[in-house]
Amino acid sequence: MNVYPRRELFYKKPHTRIYRLFLIVVLILGGVWLIRGVDQGEIERPFTATATPTRSVDSYALEGDAQFTAGNLEQAITAYREAVRVDPSNAQIWAKLARIQAYSSALETTDPARLARLTDALNSIDEAVKIAPDDSTAHAIRAFVLDWNANAILVGEKQAQAYLTEGEQEAVRALQLDNQNTLALVYYAEILVDQQKWNQAEQYILQALERQDADELMDVHRVYAYVLESLGFYNQAIQEYDKAILISPNLTFLYLRAGANYRRLGFGSLNEDSAMVLYEKSLEYFDKAAQINEQLGVHDPTPYLSIAKSYSQMPSADYFAAALNVQKALDYDPGNADTYGQLGIVFYKSRNYEGSIPALKCAIRGCTAAESCDARGGCNEGDPGTQVTGLALSANTVVYYYIYGSVLAALSRPRDNKCGEALQVLNEVALAFPGDSDIMGIVQEGRVICASVGVPAGSTTATSPPGTP
Repeated sequence: MNVYPRRELFYKKPHTRIYRLFLIVVLILGGVWLIRGVDQGEIERPFTATATPTRSVDSYALEGDAQFTAGNLEQAITAYREAVRVDPSNAQIWAKLARIQAYSSALETTDPARLARLTDALNSIDEAVKIAPDDSTAHAIRAFVLDWNANAILVGEKQAQAYLTEGEQEAVRALQLDNQNTLALVYYAEILVDQQKWNQAEQYILQALERQDADELMDVHRVYAYVLESLGFYNQAIQEYDKAILISPNLTFLYLRAGANYRRLGFGSLNEDSAMVLYEKSLEYFDKAAQINEQLGVHDPTPYLSIAKSYSQMPSADYFAAALNVQKALDYDPGNADTYGQLGIVFYKSRNYEGSIPALKCAIRGCTAAESCDARGGCNEGDPGTQVTGLALSANTVVYYYIYGSVLAALSRPRDNKCGEALQVLNEVALAFPGDSDIMGIVQEGRVICASVGVPAGSTTATSPPGTP
């Protein structure tokens, strides 16, 4: 009988192959190596975001230069701050940052903000000089920054003179290190103008103009225009400001200076038609500055105040347009007492005497938020107004004081007597400027008016006399 072996239909006898064991061992060792590499950072984890490459100092500097040319000074400062963060030992970058910070101070709308920005510029350039004490350009830019810090309104007369003296020393030091340094010549000329050394200033700026890089530097044409302006050559100054604008077309303070020179020419013109043409040119430059600020989101009241001044000075003065522009300036800077004073003067010149009173009051006495709205001719919807601190009596503000006192006296009647406040203000003016015959003449006129309605000249309290006026 033949017995065949059983077929393996559902069951197969297990057996081990040497190759399978080898493959398993290899996989186990590979897994151990992979885990070890990830833990030690030798292998990147899967799905990890790609690292952002670090930007170079040159990249930030190029961005800063481009933003400066475009007029975006805040973004230019941000770019250069990043550059010095990446390389804090780079004196050239610190110096460029300081220059832009100083120029950007011209766009600040308040004195504290302007002083803070100029202080930042001084700190930056001090760092540059500390890193590179023998760098001519660093000393040149420090001279420029010191000159712009030498503002008596911001730092006081004594400190301003100290900054000017130190700035001159820095300019001399820069030229000692490199007598071909164009910026050193330029900034030295600017300092000499501020020291009222006009002939010397002209000599240095003319030397700067002979340098090969002169036509490429906005600073050269800006300062040359400043020198010409100080010498009374307003037409030539405008031409130089135009050249500076071609190099840096979005720096609004260049337009403001060119416009001011056109206005000065208009003021001095003996022909009304020629004067109107010049005033209209000034308005074009001021309007361009306002447009650039709008595009950049800069809320600077200065162009609107400049426009208002041109409208007020025209042979056919447009006080309505002037008032609208001062009110626009107050929308941007509603707490500025001096601007209220300017609005009061515009109202006064347009014979809107009643309207001038609240504006002038805000200027010299200060006012509440609600009163500031009245002084501005009404606040925009949702604007509760701004409390205003009055200006102290000085040579710059005395015009607001004596016009306020004069208007109060002129509008006084026995049944509506404003002479109490009028005489108090006029007496303050008389005590501060007893030797000025023009001012004392105005004071005396106010006193005579108040005497006619029953208030003695020395009185500071209003007393309405009985009876019918």
